Amino acid sequence: MTEVIGLGETDGVNTEHTFFGHPRGLVILFFTEMWERFSYYGMRGLLIFYLTEHFLFSQERSSIIYGAYTALVYVMTIIGGTLADKYLGSRKAVTFGAILLVFGHMGMAFEGQGSRDILTYNGLDYEISLDARGGDGNQLIISELGTSFISFNEGATQMLIADPANVGLPAAIPVNDYSRRTETEALYLNGLYLSLALIIAGIGFLKANISTIVGALYGFGDARRDSGFTIFYMGINLGAFLASILCGYLGITYGWKYGFGLAGIGMLCGLVVFLKYQSWLEGKADPPNLAKLKEKVLGPIDVELMCYLTGVGIIAISMLMVMNAHLVEQMYVGLLGILIFVFMVAYAFIRCEGVERSRMFAAIYFILAQIPFWALFEQAGTSLNLFTGSLVDRSMMGITIPAPVFQSLNAMFIFMFAPVLAILWIMLAKRNLNPSTPVKFALGVFMAGLGFLALVAGMKVSGESGLTAVYFIFLIYWIHTIGELMVSPVGLSAVTKLAPARAVGMSMGAWFLYSGLSNYLAGVIAATTGAETIGGQLTDAVAAKANYISVYTQVGYIAMGIAVVMFIISPVIKKMMQGAD
Repeated sequence: MTEVIGLGETDGVNTEHTFFGHPRGLVILFFTEMWERFSYYGMRGLLIFYLTEHFLFSQERSSIIYGAYTALVYVMTIIGGTLADKYLGSRKAVTFGAILLVFGHMGMAFEGQGSRDILTYNGLDYEISLDARGGDGNQLIISELGTSFISFNEGATQMLIADPANVGLPAAIPVNDYSRRTETEALYLNGLYLSLALIIAGIGFLKANISTIVGALYGFGDARRDSGFTIFYMGINLGAFLASILCGYLGITYGWKYGFGLAGIGMLCGLVVFLKYQSWLEGKADPPNLAKLKEKVLGPIDVELMCYLTGVGIIAISMLMVMNAHLVEQMYVGLLGILIFVFMVAYAFIRCEGVERSRMFAAIYFILAQIPFWALFEQAGTSLNLFTGSLVDRSMMGITIPAPVFQSLNAMFIFMFAPVLAILWIMLAKRNLNPSTPVKFALGVFMAGLGFLALVAGMKVSGESGLTAVYFIFLIYWIHTIGELMVSPVGLSAVTKLAPARAVGMSMGAWFLYSGLSNYLAGVIAATTGAETIGGQLTDAVAAKANYISVYTQVGYIAMGIAVVMFIISPVIKKMMQGAD
């Protein structure tokens, strides 16, 4: 820790506490965000398996629940950010969000017995279960006499009993001769929904606001600003990398509660760090008007309490939306996107003129152009995760790697290749060859499609029933990560530069809203890859693999086709940017 003396905005002398040349507040923001991302990605890698194997939801419904959850995470940042800007200030908002996150992640660790898959044959009930988690489990049938492994014939028309005598059943049972039902512990299922809602609200109050604090640490024109954000984002990826490995391994190998519990402990560490050292922020994240917070709005309820009650409202609404996500008509979600688009276009025509209007239209383009990328990229948590668990040979050096651990590849590749691309853009710029922002965006979307076509090629090489080689999973994550580096930082930067100063907040809100809609669309796409399961495991791997090939081929070519159109119109978009590239 060092102390430097510098000039502030006035002629007075200002004492700034720094750490390796940066405001020391960056240290606590780094670790708070690292632990928050640790908790988020630790839970994220396990969630789809938890839904399909512990609560025995179909793959289709699980994907829709996951899509609704991740969509709401983005959408609620708009409300949390607005309340912080107007009333709470970033420090109070981040603290409240972190507390909600601790309760949410800890709640995920209370798993109960989940659901039981009950098979009825000749008037008797049998339970179907698995002997492991994360796609590695073998299906078991359990009777009063004992247990036996089961499997299905090609086409899944018959259930095959490995040890018929152990369970008092024939060696083969036509699937039409038995019925199935699912018995669920309602208390723990509702606990799951409440925990997800707490996490949604918590991220809504924390995510956008902690980034705002990073910006507030640096004065206008401070040359350290970009470097500070780079360090901060390293914390994000470090948390994601560690969580995917540690939580993924514990959750699959030892039990769901251990993976989710570790994610909760991570968030608790983040909260403790932020509470203990928030004085290091030196008042730069305090409420804009302390007096305003104490104003009464309804009886004894003041503005600050009303903000927190709004968070409770977010929890209630999110819980209802997640638990009923499968009942929501997709056209309503699409209609929301259309209404926001119409509003932004109307704003550009009515409130903007000349160069400002042209740039606003370019900002709208980038806000919309992210949709095909994230819709494919976010398959990582759903369909690609399930595919890796069931249809990939995950053996490496004699060790079978749990499927959620592969989620760490994205963060690892960002560590490795973000500096490479940064240097590449600088080198190309010196030669006047640096691709324009619209071209980089088109490249990102193209690579999202290319990644899936590369995976499909690997699936076809392994034949109809063979497991796909694990290096194709490395390949798709690498291609998608390079695409992400061309879309995410580039798009965020472009929107902040293109939108009028008075509309930056609205434009960033729209960016997050469409990111949320993209995540919902990702869930819809993932649902189309859903296959028949019993006890949470596939009944017909051949048919499931064929469906993955079909869906991934379609979305791959569609994304690449959209990218080609984006390439063609990129000169027009660049011209609309009016030099703000």
